[in-house]
Amino acid sequence: MVSQERLKSALLVNAVDPSIGGVLIRGEKGTGKTTAVRALRAILPRLSVVADCPYHCPPDDPDSMHDGCRGRYDAGHELPREEIPTPLVEVPLNATEDRLAGTLHVEHALETGERRFEPGLLARANRGILYVDEVNLLEDHLVDVVLDVAVSGTNIVEREGISYRHPARFLLIGTMNPEEGEVRPQLLDRFGLCVTVSGLADPGERMQVVRRWAEFERNPDGFIAQWAEDDAALSERIVDARERLDRVEVPDAMVHLAVSIAARAGVQGHRPDIVIVKTARALAALLGAHRLSTQLVFEAARLVLSHRMQNALLRPAGETDDEIERVLRQAAEDGGAGEAGKGSGETASASGSDTGELAEQELEDMQVPGSTAAGSILLSLFDSEKKKTAGTRRTHSG
Repeated sequence: MVSQERLKSALLVNAVDPSIGGVLIRGEKGTGKTTAVRALRAILPRLSVVADCPYHCPPDDPDSMHDGCRGRYDAGHELPREEIPTPLVEVPLNATEDRLAGTLHVEHALETGERRFEPGLLARANRGILYVDEVNLLEDHLVDVVLDVAVSGTNIVEREGISYRHPARFLLIGTMNPEEGEVRPQLLDRFGLCVTVSGLADPGERMQVVRRWAEFERNPDGFIAQWAEDDAALSERIVDARERLDRVEVPDAMVHLAVSIAARAGVQGHRPDIVIVKTARALAALLGAHRLSTQLVFEAARLVLSHRMQNALLRPAGETDDEIERVLRQAAEDGGAGEAGKGSGETASASGSDTGELAEQELEDMQVPGSTAAGSILLSLFDSEKKKTAGTRRTHSG
């Protein structure tokens, strides 16, 4: 995907830590929103699952299994295994509640005493991605179902006093065109991060989009093979970051900074404070850093606050971004930026070994809120893509 670093960063940190709460992608038609979601699936690691389980239960984690797999596991049965791509389940706007949540056959239960459940889309999305295109147009009663399950990680279906439950932990991604209306406030707040995308202004980047489209149309298999090595490297980085996530140190000073930023921004509730810390921690894990630093918290705040500032979605994206930068500058002036030195060197040295050395000026810039666009800390992850872009440009211009 050409450019759109902010969107790439938001998707990657959620791939590392789905508890961040997913991503809402806002943008006009034709800006690659759906393409980005499907591209994410391509780099997510394959899942080890119980082969005959409709919920993709992990064969070695009984606490994450549904009752059927758990019963077989506890009885000492050997569960059949297989590896599958990470599920990507799309929720159509015309979906019924039964199709989304699943169907419990009450008559069968009353006649036989056995519960018979037909899994729905939420079951298929367990351990994967639940994708809602045009989420702002989703019917309210379906929004309520998605909200309840996204928060609890469990889908409960009840009919006539009979209930059935199964795990439903997924990465929630929604896309929308703001020209067609906004998202309900209750749903909006559930998205951990929000990114606004727009058409590329640079003619060179727009040309690159067209060239890649033409290359894919001409030879889809060859195009995919061309990027296979980079996809595999990103997939491996996500796996490594997941393993490092719980080991990332979160100093009290960085928690205080996150709380101060959220308070200055005037956001409601405490969810934004928590999500800022979680996002900064996932960024650190991706970069191989051992602790949070000020620049990581600033980068996280840019992604977390964009849809939570007062009247944020009623104002132009640039105006909201400017307001966020003002909040971050105030936090820095109050002493937050002074903490950057405690973590920046560690971040630089850790990322240098894995993602390529960053120029000294780049590291200095990342410590100054507002000096770079959100997502800049992860730009080094896409160095190979930039080099390929440059090479393609030279080829066509030569």
